[in-house]
Formats: sequence, structure tokens, C-alpha cells
Amino acid sequence: MTRQDSQNGPGDDGVSDGSSRPDSGNGQPGRAAVPASPPGTPWPGVPNPPDLNTPGRASVPSGSPAWPVVPQFPAAPPTQQLQQVQPSQSAQPSQPTQQLPPIQPVVPAKPAEAPAVGAYGKASVPLNTARPAAAAPTAAVRAPAASPAKPAAGETAAAKSPSRTKLIAVVAVAAVLAAVALVGLVARPGPIAGWFGDDPATPAPVATTPDPAPTPVLVAAAGQGDAPNEAAVKEALDPLVNSSALGSTVHVSVLDVSSAQVLYAKNADIPTTPASTTKLLTAVTALAARGPAYRLATRVVAGEKPGEVVIIGGGDPTLAINAKGQFPGAARLDKLAAQVKKAMGDTPITRVTVDISLFSGSDTAVGWDSSDISPNGQVARIQALMTNAGRITPVHNETGGDPRFTDPAMAAGRAFANQLGVASEKVRKGTAPAAAGDTASASASAPASAPATGEITAGQELGKVESPPLVQVLDWMLQQSDNTIAETMGRQVALAAGDEASFDGTAEAMINKLRELGLNGDEADLYDASGLSRHNGISPSLLVQTLALAAGGTKPELSAMFNGLPVAGWSGTLRTRFATPSPNQAAQGVVRAKTGTLSGVNTLAGVLVTKDGRVLAFAIMASATSDSSTAKAALDKVAARLVACGCS
Repeated sequence: MTRQDSQNGPGDDGVSDGSSRPDSGNGQPGRAAVPASPPGTPWPGVPNPPDLNTPGRASVPSGSPAWPVVPQFPAAPPTQQLQQVQPSQSAQPSQPTQQLPPIQPVVPAKPAEAPAVGAYGKASVPLNTARPAAAAPTAAVRAPAASPAKPAAGETAAAKSPSRTKLIAVVAVAAVLAAVALVGLVARPGPIAGWFGDDPATPAPVATTPDPAPTPVLVAAAGQGDAPNEAAVKEALDPLVNSSALGSTVHVSVLDVSSAQVLYAKNADIPTTPASTTKLLTAVTALAARGPAYRLATRVVAGEKPGEVVIIGGGDPTLAINAKGQFPGAARLDKLAAQVKKAMGDTPITRVTVDISLFSGSDTAVGWDSSDISPNGQVARIQALMTNAGRITPVHNETGGDPRFTDPAMAAGRAFANQLGVASEKVRKGTAPAAAGDTASASASAPASAPATGEITAGQELGKVESPPLVQVLDWMLQQSDNTIAETMGRQVALAAGDEASFDGTAEAMINKLRELGLNGDEADLYDASGLSRHNGISPSLLVQTLALAAGGTKPELSAMFNGLPVAGWSGTLRTRFATPSPNQAAQGVVRAKTGTLSGVNTLAGVLVTKDGRVLAFAIMASATSDSSTAKAALDKVAARLVACGCS
């Protein structure tokens, strides 16, 4: 069995025209599109390929106070970060010591002019190559060492000693000043600090939640090159959009993001089955609702009975059992258990209660098949507590499915009990007691790291671990097209709005959030947040307008989604795409998009840069395909043609 690129169901030969959707055939042609942004709105350049260390931002330390800034795309050749200060050729004691030049900020190299059409984009990101190791940190600037002047013939050591001593003193002072300046430049939160070693006498402070508001991932920029011509785009795309490989039902929208001009539209305002392109809406609404720095907490409090501890699911799907988790840097049950043991002191732990009351309603959505969970492993039952997104083994398989627990919460509870030395039969589901005096005070009780100093009261917090920042979790969702992460992220939109964290509550909250952002929520009909349900309906116009808003620079928190989108020929579900036929290779490295696949449904939506330097947002959705492989290649042809055409 071959895994679908979106984890959206088994790869069979069945054909679906989406007729199972309740609103199938009821699209309203002519429905007003989302109002375009006013002319002159700045738009960014295309974002850079993902972090070259680990897919899905695995290199982002969970404790970083702010998520990293992504460099401009395409990537420029490595540049020297700090200027080397050259020593003076000669030093005269009677002359003032040369001042150190100020350290200049790094200025990204200007991208080279686009090459010929056949080679455009290939230099940006290598095709299907192993990701290079992270570049070594730039060497620190050393203070200049002045070259002593050669003494004149017959000059005695006694005569020149005072001058030399004075010169050495001046140079030493300059060296100290340079070192201070350098430390002031690089001593800041983040991975840079690790390059120089931490002062053991001054431990780094623990990151708090939420982290400071991040700076934009993408820098808004005016349109470059000539704007594409609508007639030329139509002439270029019509033959490809009408290809038999895409079937009889195709919905397309293409937008020039700098001018907000619609360049191509076919059934653009009519909702159709989106498959995993639904995750674009999930990412944007979650970022808008919670912010990129938000973290998901898994807590443990004391139970009603002596020796009872209650683990409270906080909706973190990336929680790991130990260091061998699916998601690097995830919160871990073994560390949580260590906190609880310390907080309990000499009190023996005899029972573990699992509280998953944060989520409500059914744990599967309308439109899901039972085989999606087992044996296909496309998704887990959506519960507030799970490990490794419900996987039995913390491995993401490129082909086939990822086997999931039938009850992820109980599986996580038993794993936690094992860390505490409690028998599996002593694990049950229940609800955590409120903390004494105030239901909101449990998290403010004695720190989890502090040993018990007296009688432990019901509801007292015994331990807490937190997920990586939300933006990193969303990166994993988009790169791997993880349906389970998508559903838990959708519930965060509902929780932030004060709605019920169920499938219905999530759908309503996401649509309302789209409207708050100025988007046309009427062009979305959602039954889940992952796109696994065939009942979902989203118009390509809504997807394109959502991408344009995220890229616009007016809401920098939304631009974080672009770092997680797969890059053509490089990462995620596009790693092996845009390889054949050869014209499709023009898009490698310059198309960043979310894929979607169900039986009979193939979709692609994202952003690209044309050969003339224009940023376009696009969505291509085919809901009556007969062969998934040929349909994917046909979708890639459309995006690649936009890249190579320019069409100005």
C-alpha cells in the first residue's frame, strides 16, 4: 500500500467526484470573491527553503525565546558574518593607535538575475539531495596585533623600552574594547550563545510561556519585474488545466500578490473537496488565535485519594515518552515523571488518573472511515492526551501507514505510570480535582521541581512540561501533512475563542476566525481540520486569498506558516515532486505549496516566483482524477508553467 502524500487515505484505484459531500453540486457560481487588498499593499519575496538541519524546524530549541528569522529566498552564498580587522602594517609609537572599525551588520547578497527558462530555480535548492550540515559559526573577530617598528641601527633596548611598553598597553586596551563589542553583539538568546560556551556560574534563565512576540519571517516587498498579463496567463494555462489527467472537474485560482490582481480563475469561487490543503486554513487560524510562540502544557496534579496523581492532557500531540520521540525537542513523559516523584517526596504513588476533558464530542469526524485509523494509520482518535501523535512506534513512514493506538490517551497514561513505577491496571480515566480555594490556582501552586514540604492537597500541581512553540508544531503538520496534529491545532482555535473543543466547535471557530481576518468564510464548509473528510468544501479563491494575507506583511504572525510549507524537489510531501517531465524541474526550489490527496482527489496550493520575479499565489484542485500519479504530474505542470512563463 502506498501512502498518499497528504496522509489522506489509502491509495486505491477508486474514483470519487466528491458527490458524498452534502453541498456537492450546490456551489454558487458568481459568488463574490474575497475583496482584494488595496493597491500598493506590500508583498514579500518567496520564503526560503526550510531549516537545513532537520525537517520541520527540528533544530529550533524548545526554550528559545523567539522563533528564528528565515533568510530571504533564494538563499545567497554564505557571507562572512563579521569583518576581520586587519593589523596595521607599521606602528609608530609617536602616532595615535588606529581605531577599530565598527562591526557592520550582515547585508544579504542580492539574488543573481534569473537564468534561462530551462534552468530557472535549479540553483536555489538541490534536487533530492541530502540536506547539508549546518554551517559552522563565524569565527570571532580577533583584536589586531600591531607590528612593532624595526629599531634603528645602534638603538639600545633601554632607549626603545618605554615606547614599546606604551604601544603594548594601547593595543591591549584596544583588544579589550573589541572583545567587549563582540560579546555585546553576539551574547543574545538562541543557539548563538552555545557557540561560545555558557558561563557555569550564570545559568541561562528558563524560557517562559508565551514567548516574546516574534519578528516577521518574511519581509514585505514591492513587486519585482513586470506584472503578468491576464490574457497571457490564460493562454499558458488553459491547455494544462483542461488536461484529461486532471479529470472533468477542476477549480483554479491564480493571484499576483503584489497587485492583488486575479490572473486566472476557473470555478474559483465554488467550494470543492480540498483534501489536505485544508491544513492551510488550519495553520493560519491557529497562528491568528494563539500566536507563533504559544506552547501546549501537559500537567500533573494530586488526586482526591492519597497516592493518586492525575495527568491532564493539554492537547499536545507531539508529547514523547522519552528521548526517542517522533518530534525532536518535544515535551517528555519521563521528565514529567521525575518532577512528580520529587514533588511527592516520600508519599508513594499508587494510582494514575488520565484527564482528557479538554476535548469533547466524538474522537472521529464525519467523513472518516474506520480504516483511516486502523490498519491504514492515517490519523489517530483525537484526544487531549497522546504521545507521538498517537503512533504505536514513533516513526513516520514515507510509504504505508503509521500504526496508531486504539485509545491514545490510555496508552499515554500507561506509559506515564510505567515511568512512575505504577502498574498498568492502576490507570483509569477521570477528572482532575480543582485546586483548593481556586480552580485557577493549580498552576500557581508549589513549583513542580520543589519537594513536598507538607501535606499534599488535592489539585496541587506536581509537574508540568510544555511543547515546542506552536509555529514549530505547525511546521511538522505541514511538512509531514500530519492529520492528527492538524486536528489538535484546530481545537486550539476553538479553545482560544471559548468554544467547545469538538469537531463542530472547531469548524465553527475556524470559519469565524477567517471572517475576523477579512476572508470570505462562506467559501469554506468544514467537517474536520485536516482534510481527511470528503465532506469538506473550500474554494480555491479562499485558499489563494489566505496565502496572500499571510504573505502580506501586515500580520507577521501568519507568515510563520511559510517556513513549514514543502518546497518543490526539496522537502516534505514535495520532495520527490517536480522531477518529471523535465519542464517541471524549472519549479524546483521556487514553488512552496501544500499538497492534498484522496482517492480521486488531487490538489496543490501555495506560492511561487516567476522568472520575472513576481510572487504568485495559486490553488489547483481536481476532484475527479482517475490516476493519482498522472494527476500529480499534471498539477506540477501548471505550477511549473507559471514559474517559467512570466507572462508579462
